[in-house]
Amino acid sequence: MRRVFLIFVALFTVYSVISFLFFPPGLWVSALLLPVVALGIYDITQRQHAILRTFPVVGHGRYLLERIRPEINQYFVESDVDGRPFHREHRSIVYKRAKRQVQTVPFGTKHDVYRPGYEWVNHSLVPSSVDPSSLRITIGGPHCRQPYSASIFNISAMSFGALSSAAIEALNGGASRGGFAHNTGEGGVSPYHLAGRGDLIWQIGTGYFGCRTEQGAFCPTRFERTAQLDAVKMIEVKLSQGAKPGHGGVLPGSKVTSELAEIRGVPAGQTVISPPAHASFSTPVGLLEYVAQLRDLCGGKPVGFKLCVGKRREFFAITKAMIKTSIVPDFITIDGAEGGTGAAPLEFCNAIGTPLLEGLSFVHNALVGAGLRDQVKLLCSGRIITGFHLVKRIALGADACYSARGMMFALGCIQALRCNENSCPAGVATQRGELVVGLHVPTKVDRVFGYHEQTLHAVAEFLGAMGLTRTDELRPWHVHRRISAHETRHYGELYDYVQPGAFVNAPVPAPYARAWHAASADTFAAQPSD
Repeated sequence: MRRVFLIFVALFTVYSVISFLFFPPGLWVSALLLPVVALGIYDITQRQHAILRTFPVVGHGRYLLERIRPEINQYFVESDVDGRPFHREHRSIVYKRAKRQVQTVPFGTKHDVYRPGYEWVNHSLVPSSVDPSSLRITIGGPHCRQPYSASIFNISAMSFGALSSAAIEALNGGASRGGFAHNTGEGGVSPYHLAGRGDLIWQIGTGYFGCRTEQGAFCPTRFERTAQLDAVKMIEVKLSQGAKPGHGGVLPGSKVTSELAEIRGVPAGQTVISPPAHASFSTPVGLLEYVAQLRDLCGGKPVGFKLCVGKRREFFAITKAMIKTSIVPDFITIDGAEGGTGAAPLEFCNAIGTPLLEGLSFVHNALVGAGLRDQVKLLCSGRIITGFHLVKRIALGADACYSARGMMFALGCIQALRCNENSCPAGVATQRGELVVGLHVPTKVDRVFGYHEQTLHAVAEFLGAMGLTRTDELRPWHVHRRISAHETRHYGELYDYVQPGAFVNAPVPAPYARAWHAASADTFAAQPSD
């Protein structure tokens, strides 16, 4: 659309000159069109709105609809809290925090506080004061030589390729300004990940992009060279992804430019499908030995793995392997089945994998029951947008959180749902230059920074209202959920919690006994019962 407008301006200029020289009455047409031309020129030169830079003049239609939306929505369309995957209230709070606009709301909550599923925390009559800059954790176990001080709120895994170069650069610049981490996704460390000098969590997926041989196997030499960069603070081995666990990543061929192909080490123009499983290991012990190998190659930086919880027996097998080998990851990331991606089969999005709250609770319990929880930090991701989202995940067992789609909204994503088509109008999830040009990096750096800063401020205020001073004081009984109009329960009642060492001291708690006894450190296969 930007190109069409520039052609229109050229034709308008030619027409105006010809009219002036040969047919002056024709200048009335030019006079009528001049405001449109002026508006369009303003749109493509301003730096605040990617939609207007890419779609001059016509892009104002979106903002006009936004202005009259309350009246239209009230009678004809969805409410502010009914949309999917993210309703308007959540998208709006990200936009406002990113721009540091007024975040208060009038006339009370739009939520039905008596409907099943409504959640809340109780406040204290003795509120406290919490410094948002104190909301950090240290990641690094006994075998880590370079622990990392991480924010409790970080940028989740999104690869260059899935996102545009401008989007990656803006995310990294925001992370640098705000002192939080930027996960690279499985696509490798690109120049755009390094441009902003932000802290990186380098994710190693099954395709080993950025550290692979020509045959697609893991290459220790290439890994070591990149992993020892100062910008790389942690290494995350991706076992599975919430939106499509057991499937492997998919990057459409239309997004695989020559630049991206060189970074990943794959053919240009061809769809890139990561294998469903790693070739470097096939057993629980093998996974941990791989973790130890990466930790040695990267100079002792924190190394962990990410997964969407599937068969409980298989995670117990990993837990038993930790006990057997004494090799413990520095962190584990739990991705909920509600997590997002640019391209995944419908059935995988809708019906495979454990949702985040259940998966997080289970992993926390598994580590507590095995006596390992104090050695491993838990990170989590899956539809995390607001300060309350962070609070309830941390109350359930997480130490820190990631956000992917929240950070995309901060970049200007309008939830057009075209991530898999290479036609994102906001220039976020596309490789098409005519769309990417609308995303002004310095402006979006400030938006990402603002969203992170304001969200941590919200968490600090939330903790203060609860009478707490640190996130590690949060407990499952702080979060309440309505079961029916007359019944409520807190998370401590809804999710099982075990005592330290419960799995290594018989009897194993009944809800976990079958899966625990079927697990073996030496294989992911089920063991016969006695």
